[in-house]
Amino acid sequence: MPRHLLVAEDLTAHEIEAVFAVTRDLQVKFDEGIREPLMPGRVLALVFEKPSLRTRVSFQTAMVHLGGSSLFLGADTGFASSRESVDDFGKVLSQYVDGIVCRTKSHDTLEALAASSSVPVINGLSDASHPCQALADIYTLRQHAGRVQGLKLAFVGDGNNVARSLAMVSALLGMRFVLAGPEAYHFGQDFLDHVARIAPGAELIQTTDPHEAVRDAAVVYTDVWASMGQEKEREERHKAFRAYQVNAALMASAPEAIFMHCLPAHRGEEVTDEVIDGPQSVVIQEAANRLHVQKGLIAWLLGHAN
Repeated sequence: MPRHLLVAEDLTAHEIEAVFAVTRDLQVKFDEGIREPLMPGRVLALVFEKPSLRTRVSFQTAMVHLGGSSLFLGADTGFASSRESVDDFGKVLSQYVDGIVCRTKSHDTLEALAASSSVPVINGLSDASHPCQALADIYTLRQHAGRVQGLKLAFVGDGNNVARSLAMVSALLGMRFVLAGPEAYHFGQDFLDHVARIAPGAELIQTTDPHEAVRDAAVVYTDVWASMGQEKEREERHKAFRAYQVNAALMASAPEAIFMHCLPAHRGEEVTDEVIDGPQSVVIQEAANRLHVQKGLIAWLLGHAN
């Protein structure tokens, strides 16, 4: 059976550290002008139902740096449509390629693809999870702080796919995670119970007070208030999250924290220009690390599969 990365907890803490170790090695070499061809002749398929800049370009570039190639497969392939079952699609596609990145509307579709695939499947974003983003974020934090265990990550906004993945990686690596938002948008009890089973003793707190949430935080993180697929809820969500904008007043409660956003950002909504462009912001480095961490992940996962 191939190893997949559909949710963050598909990796153990030890395996996350192994991915980070490969990432650091490849990033040091990249900075020295060396692009080590660890995956010559390997092909990565990118099956995308949703728009993408960072995920698509970083994975495609990663494969070039590793000596392999990639195929971008959009709607014309008929994925998750009436043209062909997901089961048939996965069984056939995995005869041609060495790995699959899937960015899908439904996590159930992603799981069906993985169940039918004979090669590793990586979640490039689903409605439930965004593990590659979370791995790059925590890697970026370690670059700044030198460690992650015991540090506090404050997520201000919706308990969405990014927040869930960050909460899980935080739990696995011994970080404190706080979600600040309206109660209606907090994590459900099922997710809290799941985190507790995976990482007993993990510190995961939810609050409606953003200033309390960010106090003593190493990271203040936010994301759009209405994610892809939630456009019809936009007005309702804007009313609910108005008090949760990350602005200078909120960052003043966390003067030592770095600011993160997975991008794209709706400037003037969940975050102000002075924060996202300010001295505490690491959003560009965070985005750049998507490339480096995904290179490490591909090298580790495809190497592990063979």
